Amino acid sequence: MGQKCHPYGFRVGITRDWRSRWYANKQEYGKYLVEDQKIRKLIQKLLGAIGNTAAANAGVADVEIERTKSEVRIVIHTARPGVVIGRKGSAIDELRAQVERLAAPKKVTVNIKEITQPEQQAQLVAIGIAEQIARRSNFRRAVKRAIETSLAAGVQGIRIQCSGRLGGSELARVYSAAYGKLPLGTLTADIDYGFAEAPTVYGNIGIKTWIYRGAIPRERTNHGADAQAR
Repeated sequence: MGQKCHPYGFRVGITRDWRSRWYANKQEYGKYLVEDQKIRKLIQKLLGAIGNTAAANAGVADVEIERTKSEVRIVIHTARPGVVIGRKGSAIDELRAQVERLAAPKKVTVNIKEITQPEQQAQLVAIGIAEQIARRSNFRRAVKRAIETSLAAGVQGIRIQCSGRLGGSELARVYSAAYGKLPLGTLTADIDYGFAEAPTVYGNIGIKTWIYRGAIPRERTNHGADAQAR
C-alpha cells in the first residue's frame, strides 16, 4: 500500500490554518460539515467552471468559511476579483443570494481577497493547465510553460502530474515533470498543493500540482509561537 499524505492536512495546526473555522455540538456538526461542502461546490460551479463557456473561470484558489451563531462569513481567494464581483456587483450579489438559501436562516457575508502572484498558487497553476488541455493543447507544452512561468515568479521547486488518457491514448497513463527542490516531508516547508480536472472527449484528465515557496521561519509556526509564549 502506498503511504501517501495530503500536503495540506499534513501541516494543519502547524504551518496552516483550517479552511473551515467554527464550533458545533454533536447535533449540528454533521449539518455544518455537509453545508460547507455544498457551499464550496456551489462556488466552484459558479466561478470555477473549466471548459464551460456559460461560466467564466474566476481563478478561485481557495474558499475559507467562518461561522458564528448568526452569520456565515466566506472569504474567496481569487486572481480575478472583477469576475467574482461582476458589473456593479451583480455577480457577487447572486452568489450571496444562492449561498443564503443553503445557509438559511443565517446571514451570509462574502469577502474577496485578491491573489497578486497567481503563478505561485498551485491550485491556479493546475486550473491553467486544465484549461489548456480542455482546449486541446499539447499537455507536455502546457506543463513545461507552467513550470517556466512559476520558476520565473520565484518559486524554489515545482512538480506537476497529469493522469488520464493523455493525447487521446487508448490506455490511461501518468506524465510527471518536476524542477527544483520539493521537501514534502518537511513540516516547516511552505508547500502548496492544487488539483484540477480537464474535461476532454476521451474523459477527464487529472492535474496535480505541488509548489515549494521556501521555508517558513519557526516563529511563524504554531510550535514556534507556543515556545515563545512559554
